[in-house]
Amino acid sequence: MPRSRRPQQGDKSARMCKRIFQHALGTGIIALLLSRTPGVPKQVPVWHLYVPKLVTTLRQGYGLDDLRSDLIAGLTVSIVALPLSMALAIASGASPAVGLHTAIIAGFLISLLGGSRVQIGGPTAAFIPVVFGVIATYGYDGLVMATLMAAVMLILAGLMRLGTMVRYMPQPVITGFTAGIGVSIFSSQIKDLFGLDIATLPAEFFARWETYFAHFDSINPAAAGLALCTLALLIALRRYRPKWPAFLIAVVLATLATLLLKLPVETIVSHFGPIPREFPLPHLPTFDLARMRELLPSAFTIAFLGGVESLLSAVVSDGMIDGRHRSNCELVAQGVANGASALIGGLPATGAIVRTATNVRAGARSPIAGMAHAVFILIFVVIAAPLANQVPLPAMAALLLIVAWNMSEIERIRQLMRSPVGDRMVLIVTFILTVTVDLTVAVEVGVVLAAFLFMYRMSEIVALESHVDLVERDVDDFNTAPRTDQRPSLPEGVEAYRVSGPLFFAVANRIDDVLRAFGRPPRVFILRLRQVPMIDASGATAIGNLVARCRRDGIALIFTGLQPQPARILSDMGVVADGTTLRYAEDFAHALSMLAEADPQTTQASAS
Repeated sequence: MPRSRRPQQGDKSARMCKRIFQHALGTGIIALLLSRTPGVPKQVPVWHLYVPKLVTTLRQGYGLDDLRSDLIAGLTVSIVALPLSMALAIASGASPAVGLHTAIIAGFLISLLGGSRVQIGGPTAAFIPVVFGVIATYGYDGLVMATLMAAVMLILAGLMRLGTMVRYMPQPVITGFTAGIGVSIFSSQIKDLFGLDIATLPAEFFARWETYFAHFDSINPAAAGLALCTLALLIALRRYRPKWPAFLIAVVLATLATLLLKLPVETIVSHFGPIPREFPLPHLPTFDLARMRELLPSAFTIAFLGGVESLLSAVVSDGMIDGRHRSNCELVAQGVANGASALIGGLPATGAIVRTATNVRAGARSPIAGMAHAVFILIFVVIAAPLANQVPLPAMAALLLIVAWNMSEIERIRQLMRSPVGDRMVLIVTFILTVTVDLTVAVEVGVVLAAFLFMYRMSEIVALESHVDLVERDVDDFNTAPRTDQRPSLPEGVEAYRVSGPLFFAVANRIDDVLRAFGRPPRVFILRLRQVPMIDASGATAIGNLVARCRRDGIALIFTGLQPQPARILSDMGVVADGTTLRYAEDFAHALSMLAEADPQTTQASAS
């Protein structure tokens, strides 16, 4: 029988606060409930939430072995970042040197001040359409001004603790604009891919393709052949030697081929001039209120992309190292890094998911790896910059085609296209608007559509509950006091959670944190879903990630009381009971009777 306990004063206060919160909202919002009664959280100093992860990591202990691992990881990431930073700058309409400078200053500051342990920052492909459009319309000074304004927005967002709210972006919107950016990058590289003789390339999608067709008779066979060979080499390396630095190998071989065969193709030095070895000095642009008003939408887009992509990258790295980032600290660091990058004439920067994943796989243990990666790039600029002058532009275009393909997220799109019709509509509309109109418009329309879709779904739900905060709290690394939550009596190695209410995009991210609540992972985890009447694509994606993590960690997972709509959506999106990792039970009692089948050790422990 479960043990009972006397009500405590803190429990009464917690219940009273929840009732007041529910009444203030007017209508209930989803709640992810533990099968425990949460206590009143301890108030922590605000400044704890803005202490960089570098400080907390060093406080936990840092030795020579850690330093050696971080230096190796930093060198590995710098090898990936070198050609990529130059290619992203070229695609954005800037010089390759600007991309290198951005990777150095922004990459160093993001790791130094950020709230993620292994985040790697720098220029990313997500900014290409926005940066290209700003430079084409307002010139490079306009980009510097927009980046400075975005930096201020990011710092304010972090200080206002909006970091956790950024994580509530619907998955179809994120996938839609990310895939749209991939298509935009692809369409921007046709000129260099085929060596077309085009003086000025329009920023608009349809105008750009009209220009391509009008100049397709000027194709350069040498450029096209070199680009296609580089592309084939990149694909082969990624398939057969995935651990090799494919980007660097392909760029080096393409450069050697250009020099040895004397190919008539454009190179970095012939198009942009030599890469300078000197680091640019900071300088402020001329402030003009009228120009600032014109640049405000672009600045907002840069800030939005910087915030969303950095936090997405931090979430991915958390899953790889089983860590937890501080989102508001990360936003402040992103703002400082973007401001510093703008002052030296650099590009907008944010957390780079691929480079961060490379950092983790290379054995990074602290933010020192990211700082080392920036230092290694600086050493390259000072010592070996002339070697990069002969890099052919068609090879860089081939590299960016791989980047565009990675951003398209074909598998995620296929998965979301099996989701409900409303989510599919949000995905498609966001994608089309990103490609054909503007990223800012696409995100605005996508979020509004998702909100209306949510309201429509909520109108069909009769019984609603709200028992927890609408916005999740940030994390205090300085407070190491144990959790005060209680749980009912369960066999050793068994834990249970209960979800109450619709599992939609605004709370799906909390499913990712479920297993982190335990000091030691359980052998059997019971997820009670009877009170979940509806689930959307984001919720199903989070459930799928939970199943994958349990399968990886050897945890038996049991779903109880699964309702028809969630069962259908999960089945359509590939989450089905397999009898080993995942099982379905009619109710909680049935789940307890299945413990022996799920994990015999639990029965032996309870019997003893």
